[in-house]
Order: sequence, then structure tokens, then C-alpha cells
Amino acid sequence: MNDIPIRVLIVDDHTVLRKGLASLLSTPRFNIDVVGEAADGHEAVEKTRHLQPDVILLDLVMPRMGGLEAIREIKAESPEVRILVLTSFSEEEDIVAALRAGAEGYLIKDCSPDELIHAIRGVHLGHFSLPADMARKIMSLDLEMDQQVQKLQLTRRELEVLQCMAQGFSNQEIAKQLSISTNTVRSHVRNVLRKLDVSNRTQAALYAIESGLVETPD
Repeated sequence: MNDIPIRVLIVDDHTVLRKGLASLLSTPRFNIDVVGEAADGHEAVEKTRHLQPDVILLDLVMPRMGGLEAIREIKAESPEVRILVLTSFSEEEDIVAALRAGAEGYLIKDCSPDELIHAIRGVHLGHFSLPADMARKIMSLDLEMDQQVQKLQLTRRELEVLQCMAQGFSNQEIAKQLSISTNTVRSHVRNVLRKLDVSNRTQAALYAIESGLVETPD
């Protein structure tokens, strides 16, 4: 296990919730360092610049600047920062919008501590974190696609890489799964993103699930 703590920024306009999360995550056995808190999207963008967290826990509904706009600004400036949406509602369209904006995962606030810690660790490792029930709901949405599936022209290997991406595998895990080099995986990932006309792995995973290119992860 990596001994370096995961640096987490908590973003929510409810002070009691922020303090409670900070207290929970600071439990030594979780190996998480809460580096800061923010009460709205503006603060989140500013503190991300200065604190450079590994993972941001982010609410969607906040004053001044909401979560969606904050995600876009943070990802534009710091694409390596992982964002886990932690909110109190589960409107599919809003969650999809957050994931398309660049968030790597989503949880509702009544999740268990174990679910939260698992999700934080998952997105920190580059995995896509989404509850199975929400994945099924997203599959049922009639979302617009920029390209028809039959025009994508993915190779067999690219489809295999996309399947792994949709399951939340890192490049190293894909390389091990498919018995290819990490450099080859990177090349396939670039091709997949280009052919799907998306900008990141989360968007590619969503596209693949929504369009039926891959099965929904369990």
C-alpha cells in the first residue's frame, strides 16, 4: 500500500457537513489528509490552485458558483485532480452533466463511510466510481450522441481497452489484463478518445455504457 496520504479538499456550503466529513476522513487508518475546505465553487477553484489536492469531494448545489461550473474550471486548470461528486440528490441529468464536465465519480450523501472511502481511493487511482443503480439509470436515458456507433470504426483491441476503461481500470491494469505494454495502452486510449470525440476517460466510459458498446460494470 502507498504510505503517502491522499490529499482531499472538501467542498460544500454546509459547515456542519464539511466539519463532519473532515473529522471522518482524518481517521488515521484511512490514510487521508484533509488539506482544506471550501464553501462554494469559487473557493474550490481558488483553493485547488494553492493546495493541489489529489481528490476533491464536491457538492453540486452551492451559492455563487455551483458544482458544474467549478468542475469545468478546475479540470481546465488542473486536469490531474480527481473529482468525486457528493450530493444529496440523484437527478440523472445533473449527474451525467457532472461526469461529462470531468468528474470521476458520484455518491449521494447518505452513503456509508466505507462506500465513501472506497470511492475516494478508487477515483484517486484513476477509476470511474458510480453506483450500479445509477449506471443502470444512465443507460436508460436517451442522450444525444455526436456520432453514430457504426461510424466509430474501433478496432477489436480498442474495444477491449474501452471495456476496461468502462470498468475503471488504470492504464497499468489494462496492460496487465490484455498482456500489452503501458505505452501501447496509452496509444489505444488516445485513439478511443479521438474516435468517440470525447476529452477524457470518464466521458468515454459513459459513452460506451450509454451506447451499448460495453456492458455495465457490476
